[in-house]
Amino acid sequence: MNISGNKLISDDLMSKKVVTDPHSYYETLREIEPVHWNDRWGGWILTSYDDCVQVLRDSIHFSSDRMGFLAKELSNKEKEAISPIFEILSRWMVFMDPPKHTQLRMLLNPLFTPKGVEKYRVMVKGIVEKALDNITEQGDIDFVHDYAYKVPMAAILQLLGTPDMDTESIKEWSEKIGLFFFIKADESNRREIACEGIDSLVEYLKPIIADRRLTPGDDLISILIEAQKAGKLDEEDVLATCVLLVFGGHETTMNLIANGTLALINHPHEWSRLKKDPNLIEFAVEELLRFDGSVKATVRWAKEDVQVGDKELKKGDRVLVCLSAANRDPQHFNKPHDLNISRDPNPHAAFAHGIHVCLGAPLARIEAQEAILGLIQRLKIPTLHNKELKYHPSVVHRALIELPMSVNSIQEHIAV
Repeated sequence: MNISGNKLISDDLMSKKVVTDPHSYYETLREIEPVHWNDRWGGWILTSYDDCVQVLRDSIHFSSDRMGFLAKELSNKEKEAISPIFEILSRWMVFMDPPKHTQLRMLLNPLFTPKGVEKYRVMVKGIVEKALDNITEQGDIDFVHDYAYKVPMAAILQLLGTPDMDTESIKEWSEKIGLFFFIKADESNRREIACEGIDSLVEYLKPIIADRRLTPGDDLISILIEAQKAGKLDEEDVLATCVLLVFGGHETTMNLIANGTLALINHPHEWSRLKKDPNLIEFAVEELLRFDGSVKATVRWAKEDVQVGDKELKKGDRVLVCLSAANRDPQHFNKPHDLNISRDPNPHAAFAHGIHVCLGAPLARIEAQEAILGLIQRLKIPTLHNKELKYHPSVVHRALIELPMSVNSIQEHIAV
């Protein structure tokens, strides 16, 4: 523990208490020491909105090159052991700095503008209706697996032009890949398991990409292949970006739908407000992103000595930018711990800021809007089976392991 003022601040970011309720922990840090050095994690923890946004927007002084900095921390033997996942993740633009990041971002940006993705809303509505049919037939479900996962997974596969992919295997492989970011005390070989997941997904995607080279279509894989032919990408970039789209294209949106639905179940008045006024759905999703988003934090590294708040960060220092903490900063949000689905304005940082603002945010918004509105319109408020929720132990992700519940249709909908 670190002693600051008259209070003790735990540096154990993986404690059950912090993983289950990060918001209380962040609030304590923000009140006592908003720029806090965490010995156990080995870096700075930022919990004020202004400090977080400063770092997110400053790509001159802060780096996102996660794999590059990881390479400096690992021995040659350790790097060799995780080479499969290292090779792929080092080509993900979320872990890149300019100019490579700029090149790949400029290529994909036009595909994910709010106007560009709006054409997919009808497709998403169809996916939601099918998923709702399935869960209402079952009655007792694991909401994470049976609904929150199914909607964004089906959507991204449609965009990739691969709707018939093995989604159950992809879920298994994604969970293994996730161990690279999650930490489990009983899985010291988590990086090796993550390599197994990435290997399986890569080998599954290779023949699909090869086939698309022969028979291109109107889909994201074909667009990436055309970019390679034009000399904008190399073959390894195409493969790595496909892995990113499959994994990243469902993981965070799945958690947004799960966390958001849980928040509404726990705030039945807000559930009822949205049911009475479906036009609030866009405001509601922004509030659910702020209230308990799917990404708690993101990591940056100081490229040089730089001032943040009242602290001097040194070159090479690691920085945990706590998005969830920024989103409950009372300096920027009135009654930040209250869920208010009509909150406006709502300048949350759930999708980050700056050059790394989430590329898929417009699509994630549509998926969450349709998935949550569909639930509200067709179901009674679900009954949770477990009061004690379990979250994946992660510094950066806010991800429920499962969410068992009972769902019941609104009879009026069935009669229509």
